[in-house]
Amino acid sequence: MARWEPDALGRLQRAALALYGERGFDQTTVAEIAEAAGLTKRTFFRYFADKREVLFRGSEELEELIVAAVGSAPPFTVPLDPVAAALDAAATMLEPRKEFSVRRQRVIAANPELQERERIKLATLAAAVAQALRLRGVGDLAAILAAETGITVFRVAFERWVDPANEHPLDRLIQDSLHELRGAVTAAVPVAS
Repeated sequence: MARWEPDALGRLQRAALALYGERGFDQTTVAEIAEAAGLTKRTFFRYFADKREVLFRGSEELEELIVAAVGSAPPFTVPLDPVAAALDAAATMLEPRKEFSVRRQRVIAANPELQERERIKLATLAAAVAQALRLRGVGDLAAILAAETGITVFRVAFERWVDPANEHPLDRLIQDSLHELRGAVTAAVPVAS
């Protein structure tokens, strides 16, 4: 592939995912990714700080989208409502990226260091959502609980979405997960006598 061809970012991402899948994340070098994409290491570093960022690029964009959606959600009855609206916006952004997401998740699942990084990214996202809720006037504890709960719903739905056996869109899986959560919170539980 000639170096001047367009879509260097996409070529680097595709090459990295292919190599991570074939060789494993730890065994793949930046030089190998660049070569497989028909580019130079220098070009790689224009787009990514390191080879992990191939998997996590776009997390800031997702955070900005979710925080903005929380802030612009219509009036709500419970703090989880604007979070649910934000998760719908995230699903709209991610749905066209399903193939990348599935391949990305396989690489992360095979590497404990990447799993930890994913947890950190989700914790950062939850903190940003909590702050967005506070700006809407939600109390601190309620904001934290709604944000953490919403990000857990997102994580569970996302994991179901990238499962190869799944046939449903992400927004439906988010709504199903929210429905299950609300049912679990409001369901009467028999008390042992």
